[in-house]
Amino acid sequence: MSLRINHYQANSGAYEAMMALEAFVKKSGLDPVLYELIKVRVSQINGCSFCIDKHGKDMLKNGESIDRLLLLTAWREVSLYSDKEKAALELAEHVTNIGEAGVPDHVYDQVRAHFDEKEYIDLIMAINTINGWNRLGIATGMSPGCFVR
Repeated sequence: MSLRINHYQANSGAYEAMMALEAFVKKSGLDPVLYELIKVRVSQINGCSFCIDKHGKDMLKNGESIDRLLLLTAWREVSLYSDKEKAALELAEHVTNIGEAGVPDHVYDQVRAHFDEKEYIDLIMAINTINGWNRLGIATGMSPGCFVR
Protein backbone atom coordinates (compact mmCIF):
# COMPACT_ATOMS: atom_id res chain seq x y z
CA MET A 1 0.00 0.00 0.00
CA SER A 2 1.26 3.46 -0.73
CA LEU A 3 0.68 6.50 1.41
CA ARG A 4 -2.47 8.30 0.25
CA ILE A 5 -2.30 11.30 2.54
CA ASN A 6 0.17 12.50 5.15
CA HIS A 7 -2.41 13.09 7.87
CA TYR A 8 -0.15 15.43 9.83
CA GLN A 9 0.47 17.70 6.84
CA ALA A 10 -3.15 17.56 5.69
CA ASN A 11 -4.69 18.29 9.08
CA SER A 12 -2.32 18.88 11.98
CA GLY A 13 -5.28 19.51 14.29
CA ALA A 14 -6.46 15.92 13.87
CA TYR A 15 -2.96 14.68 14.68
CA GLU A 16 -2.83 16.92 17.75
CA ALA A 17 -6.20 15.57 18.91
CA MET A 18 -4.88 12.02 18.65
CA MET A 19 -1.72 13.03 20.49
CA ALA A 20 -3.88 14.49 23.28
CA LEU A 21 -5.57 11.10 23.65
CA GLU A 22 -2.16 9.44 23.69
CA ALA A 23 -0.96 11.87 26.38
CA PHE A 24 -4.08 11.19 28.46
CA VAL A 25 -3.42 7.44 28.40
CA LYS A 26 0.26 7.84 29.20
CA LYS A 27 -0.58 10.06 32.22
CA SER A 28 -3.27 7.64 33.43
CA GLY A 29 -0.85 5.34 35.18
CA LEU A 30 -1.56 2.41 32.89
CA ASP A 31 1.41 0.05 32.81
CA PRO A 32 3.41 0.97 29.68
CA VAL A 33 4.21 -2.69 28.95
CA LEU A 34 0.51 -3.51 29.03
CA TYR A 35 -0.26 -0.52 26.82
CA GLU A 36 2.22 -1.74 24.19
CA LEU A 37 0.69 -5.23 24.30
CA ILE A 38 -2.73 -3.67 23.73
CA LYS A 39 -1.40 -1.52 20.88
CA VAL A 40 0.07 -4.48 19.04
CA ARG A 41 -2.88 -6.83 19.63
CA VAL A 42 -5.48 -4.28 18.53
CA SER A 43 -3.36 -3.38 15.50
CA GLN A 44 -3.15 -7.08 14.58
CA ILE A 45 -6.94 -7.39 14.74
CA ASN A 46 -7.41 -4.26 12.62
CA GLY A 47 -4.63 -5.15 10.18
CA CYS A 48 -2.68 -1.91 10.63
CA SER A 49 0.78 -2.84 9.39
CA PHE A 50 2.26 0.55 10.31
CA CYS A 51 1.19 0.23 13.96
CA ILE A 52 2.11 -3.47 14.23
CA ASP A 53 5.60 -2.61 12.98
CA LYS A 54 6.01 0.51 15.13
CA HIS A 55 4.71 -0.89 18.39
CA GLY A 56 6.32 -4.29 17.94
CA LYS A 57 9.67 -2.57 17.54
CA ASP A 58 8.89 -0.36 20.55
CA MET A 59 8.21 -3.48 22.62
CA LEU A 60 11.55 -5.01 21.66
CA LYS A 61 13.43 -1.74 22.16
CA ASN A 62 11.97 -1.50 25.68
CA GLY A 63 13.22 -4.98 26.59
CA GLU A 64 10.18 -7.11 25.84
CA SER A 65 10.94 -10.68 24.78
CA ILE A 66 10.60 -11.74 21.18
CA ASP A 67 8.42 -14.64 22.32
CA ARG A 68 5.84 -12.35 23.90
CA LEU A 69 5.71 -10.32 20.70
CA LEU A 70 5.55 -13.24 18.30
CA LEU A 71 2.98 -15.20 20.30
CA LEU A 72 0.65 -12.29 20.98
CA THR A 73 -1.89 -13.55 18.42
CA ALA A 74 -2.09 -16.78 20.45
CA TRP A 75 -2.07 -15.21 23.91
CA ARG A 76 -4.82 -17.54 25.16
CA GLU A 77 -2.76 -20.67 24.44
CA VAL A 78 0.52 -19.70 26.10
CA SER A 79 1.65 -18.98 29.64
CA LEU A 80 3.78 -15.94 28.71
CA TYR A 81 1.12 -13.44 29.81
CA SER A 82 -0.16 -12.81 33.32
CA ASP A 83 -3.83 -13.21 34.19
CA LYS A 84 -4.03 -9.42 34.43
CA GLU A 85 -2.57 -9.02 30.92
CA LYS A 86 -4.90 -11.70 29.57
CA ALA A 87 -7.91 -9.91 31.06
CA ALA A 88 -6.83 -6.64 29.41
CA LEU A 89 -6.19 -8.36 26.06
CA GLU A 90 -9.63 -10.00 26.20
CA LEU A 91 -11.18 -6.59 26.83
CA ALA A 92 -9.14 -5.08 23.99
CA GLU A 93 -10.43 -7.69 21.57
CA HIS A 94 -14.06 -7.19 22.60
CA VAL A 95 -13.88 -3.39 22.51
CA THR A 96 -12.14 -3.47 19.11
CA ASN A 97 -14.88 -5.77 17.78
CA ILE A 98 -17.63 -4.09 19.83
CA GLY A 99 -20.31 -4.58 17.14
CA GLU A 100 -20.04 -8.37 17.33
CA ALA A 101 -20.93 -9.04 20.95
CA GLY A 102 -20.28 -5.90 22.95
CA VAL A 103 -18.38 -6.50 26.17
CA PRO A 104 -19.96 -9.53 27.83
CA ASP A 105 -20.44 -9.52 31.60
CA HIS A 106 -17.89 -12.30 32.10
CA VAL A 107 -15.23 -10.21 30.35
CA TYR A 108 -16.11 -7.15 32.44
CA ASP A 109 -15.96 -9.25 35.62
CA GLN A 110 -12.62 -10.77 34.63
CA VAL A 111 -11.13 -7.33 33.97
CA ARG A 112 -12.57 -5.87 37.19
CA ALA A 113 -10.88 -8.66 39.17
CA HIS A 114 -7.57 -7.01 38.23
CA PHE A 115 -8.46 -3.34 37.62
CA ASP A 116 -10.48 -0.83 39.63
CA GLU A 117 -13.13 1.43 38.05
CA LYS A 118 -10.67 4.16 37.06
CA GLU A 119 -8.24 1.64 35.60
CA TYR A 120 -11.08 0.03 33.65
CA ILE A 121 -11.83 3.37 32.02
CA ASP A 122 -8.09 3.91 31.44
CA LEU A 123 -8.03 0.60 29.57
CA ILE A 124 -11.03 1.61 27.45
CA MET A 125 -9.32 4.90 26.59
CA ALA A 126 -6.10 3.07 25.67
CA ILE A 127 -8.04 0.67 23.44
CA ASN A 128 -9.97 3.54 21.86
CA THR A 129 -6.77 5.46 21.21
CA ILE A 130 -5.00 2.67 19.32
CA ASN A 131 -8.19 1.90 17.42
CA GLY A 132 -8.27 5.56 16.37
CA TRP A 133 -4.63 5.46 15.26
CA ASN A 134 -5.29 2.24 13.33
CA ARG A 135 -8.24 3.73 11.49
CA LEU A 136 -6.26 6.85 10.66
CA GLY A 137 -3.30 4.80 9.47
CA ILE A 138 -5.28 2.35 7.36
CA ALA A 139 -7.55 4.99 5.80
CA THR A 140 -4.56 7.15 4.78
CA GLY A 141 -2.52 4.23 3.44
CA MET A 142 0.21 4.14 6.06
CA SER A 143 2.59 1.18 6.01
CA PRO A 144 5.99 0.50 7.57
CA GLY A 145 8.54 2.99 6.30
CA CYS A 146 5.98 5.15 4.49
CA PHE A 147 7.46 8.38 5.88
CA VAL A 148 11.06 7.45 5.08
CA ARG A 149 12.28 9.17 1.95
